[in-house]
Amino acid sequence: MNMKKIKISQQKNFNRKSKIMQYLKDPIKIVLYLMNRKPFRNFNDKLYLKLNFKNKMGKKLNLDNPKTFNEKLQWLKLYDRKSEYVNMVDKYEVKNYVANIIGEKYIIPTLGVYNNFDEIDFSKLPNQFVIKCTHDSGGLIICKDKSKFDKKEAKSKMNKSLKINYFYAGREWVYKNIQPRIIIEKYMEDKNDKELRDYKFYCFDGYVKAILVATNRQSDTEELCFDYFDNKYNHLNLTNHWHPNAKVLPHKPQNFDKMLEIASKLSKNIPHVRVDLYEVNNSIYFGELTFYDMGGYLKIHPDDWDLEWGQLIKL
Repeated sequence: MNMKKIKISQQKNFNRKSKIMQYLKDPIKIVLYLMNRKPFRNFNDKLYLKLNFKNKMGKKLNLDNPKTFNEKLQWLKLYDRKSEYVNMVDKYEVKNYVANIIGEKYIIPTLGVYNNFDEIDFSKLPNQFVIKCTHDSGGLIICKDKSKFDKKEAKSKMNKSLKINYFYAGREWVYKNIQPRIIIEKYMEDKNDKELRDYKFYCFDGYVKAILVATNRQSDTEELCFDYFDNKYNHLNLTNHWHPNAKVLPHKPQNFDKMLEIASKLSKNIPHVRVDLYEVNNSIYFGELTFYDMGGYLKIHPDDWDLEWGQLIKL
């Protein structure tokens, strides 16, 4: 085992011990942990959300009269359960849904869909591609050079992702019954930005309130940065709890007005949905739809945005 792997293993052990100590000091964390185990997974969703909200946000969840953005997302998890939402978050099925609304040209080409990793014939794939699961968040692998691609490591990551039901951690019901699959897509990168820059449009029944721009997402050397803009692309004085603003603000997309139009179309008649789009070499591409940003535990400073955005969600 090389030194890098030893250090990674030591860090994992340290993180594991730290997590155990946190659980022992906080009874709510113990209860939530147990409620995520198989024997207790079908426990009352409403109670689970109340406990989880207290644990993550440090305050009581008001489901009887929710007012803030985060509170209303918890309410929507429980009471806005339209069957079509399931296909809208499936990373493969959503492509047909979106193409029927805005057109096929905005869809990133799919190279293959598989039930398991062993079905993939890598000899038929191009030198660069992206692998991800259709049902989760985080199960992503980017291959920039097939000759250096670690299939063993990729298989391990995909197999772990395929076993995860994303519903249980945050009771995001739309993920509960999605068929776990692997999807491989064309590798995309803007020639000027040297990355696939992510534009996340926060939409409320067709109205775009704000845009989050994520930069350095694929970088191994630069820190991931989040910047928020209004629908005129004016930078907002908001800082994400997990990621800082960029030192150099991301430029306005060339097709910004068209992106606004697309986000508006895709969010019509939905209380709230986040529409993710990309701009690659002056062309727009659809990313995904997200109903519960950060699981409804979004932390942005200063926190007056939470009530302001919450007022836009009509229950």
